[in-house]
Amino acid sequence: MAVRYLKKAEKTAATGEQDVRATVQAILDDIEAGGEDTARDYAARFDKWDGEIVVSPETRQAAADKVSQQLKNDIRFAYDQVRRFAEAQKDALRDTEIELRPGLVAGHRNIPMAAAGCYVPGGRYSHVASAIMSVTTAKVAGVDQVIACSPPRPGDGVNPAILYTLDLCGADTILAMGGVQGVAAMAFGLFGSAPADILVGPGNQFVAEAKRILYGRVGIDMFAGPSEVMVIADDTADPEIVAWDLVGQAEHGYNSPAWLIALDRGLAEEALELVPKFIAELPEVNRTNADAAWRDYGEVILVETRDEAVRVSDDYASEHLEVHCADLDWWLQTLRNYGSLFLGEETTVAFGDKTSGPNHILPTKGAARYTGGLSVGKFMKTVTWQRMTREANRDIAQVTARISRLEGMEGHAKTADVRLEKWFPDERFDLTAVE
Repeated sequence: MAVRYLKKAEKTAATGEQDVRATVQAILDDIEAGGEDTARDYAARFDKWDGEIVVSPETRQAAADKVSQQLKNDIRFAYDQVRRFAEAQKDALRDTEIELRPGLVAGHRNIPMAAAGCYVPGGRYSHVASAIMSVTTAKVAGVDQVIACSPPRPGDGVNPAILYTLDLCGADTILAMGGVQGVAAMAFGLFGSAPADILVGPGNQFVAEAKRILYGRVGIDMFAGPSEVMVIADDTADPEIVAWDLVGQAEHGYNSPAWLIALDRGLAEEALELVPKFIAELPEVNRTNADAAWRDYGEVILVETRDEAVRVSDDYASEHLEVHCADLDWWLQTLRNYGSLFLGEETTVAFGDKTSGPNHILPTKGAARYTGGLSVGKFMKTVTWQRMTREANRDIAQVTARISRLEGMEGHAKTADVRLEKWFPDERFDLTAVE
């Protein structure tokens, strides 16, 4: 049976993307040329903020005093989960060395970056989870200096819960600054911090574009787009849970895709009926976002076999992938392209987004075909090294000289010749190119 769409999206993640590159490039150029004063001007213009930029210890403490004990407990619970998972990831990264031939030893080391910039959104929602995911992971990786920035609210500053979270997770510097100006401040090392070697964290289209422009000059976690969810469900799935999981991600924004791959028509049709009803139960802003997202980006795809489901899923390479099916081990071993995988109805994207442990900063727009999400490894460089005895030069230098001359690189060949002449003066070697 061919794959059938019971509901086909009218738009894709690329639909309606504004060309904001020129605007973002101009802001970055201005701030690089004008430094901190220019960054402050943009903060006053866009953030409506003229208070302290570098959050003081006193402000951090005042923010902590405003956070209820229950919320502190919840934040620490999530922090502990994320930290423990990050520590396990780090333990899996091993330095290594091998003797490739007698006298030639090579290896690699995993070295943390010196400075990381973590962007934490602070607009309509208080993104404490993003603060946990980015700063905690960088600190576990061993980054020397972690700089965080978050948009201040006019007259109030950075959200107290976000400030408390950033402080708990170990941010060395916190900047009350959002948008392109916040990204620029971290990248260029303004306000007393070191220039970031890598920029991570979610943000709006301007933040994403700033990171894209700066990529190469600094590292970034990924090119991020709107949040996505795909659910694969068979006749064992609970339609109500499936529908709510689709709605739960659609509320992210008007352009957040929610896709269902169904192996059972009854399940698919019931989900189609339930999703609009559940959207109607959301608060106003969330309801408006979810309604637009489901209308324009939602899809329900009917397949006959689980192999078809895997092919469709791997083609979409969704950010979040839930599997509500029998034989979960088969799906774990077979699925290939996803940002993060949620197996069984007992887990859900919201658990991963907030508290369960694996990182929620994940690839979107098909990028899961070639990258995973944020991890300890993103904050570390795997660099190689080698050491060689003089005796090992006998073979290595000869082959290097001949290959270099074959490629027309005489200077390279001479660096091998000179070593052979020094250490084996009484020997003669054939160092000419061989075709």
